[in-house]
Amino acid sequence: MRQIRSICVYCGSGNGADPAFTEAARRLGEMLAEARIRLVYGGGRIGLMGEVARSVLAAGGEVTGIIPEFLKARELMLPDAQELHVVKDMHARKQMMFEHADAFIALPGGIGTLEELVEQMTWAQLGRHEKPILIADINGFWRPLLSLLAHMRESGFLRPGLEVRYLVAERIEDAIEMIRQAASRPSRGEKPDENLLRRM
Repeated sequence: MRQIRSICVYCGSGNGADPAFTEAARRLGEMLAEARIRLVYGGGRIGLMGEVARSVLAAGGEVTGIIPEFLKARELMLPDAQELHVVKDMHARKQMMFEHADAFIALPGGIGTLEELVEQMTWAQLGRHEKPILIADINGFWRPLLSLLAHMRESGFLRPGLEVRYLVAERIEDAIEMIRQAASRPSRGEKPDENLLRRM
């Protein structure tokens, strides 16, 4: 069983049009702090990024922020994070976020959030990692992406051996437990634990 000590959250630098997105970000922050799971995120204090980070801090949790130098002013770097890294570019940011995280959650967001999520899905598909990836489908935000993935599968592009493994939570309250359950399963190259199989 892999321990989940930190989760990287991808989300928008804006709040979006639906108040449920902000509510989900705040609740996720509280849940991370309650579970003593460190937040790894993009380092800003605006939008959903800021909501989830401030919520973690307000609940007594720990935050690692990772932000490129050129975004310090645009995304308004959050100085209150216990650990803050300023890196040279987006590539360095994404690599460090990956290295610091045991799992990933995608809240609603824009092109940047989508790109970060899809990159992790691609790396997992190619066998570069087996960290759980969860899509928080708040009020159906990610439904078009899920439909596209189903279309790719039906069209023969997500074929056996190249499956994309991901979790989908429609309620943010389910996210951490779903990730823990996924982390408890044996990895692809690992022999299953007989006792674990009996419990599942």
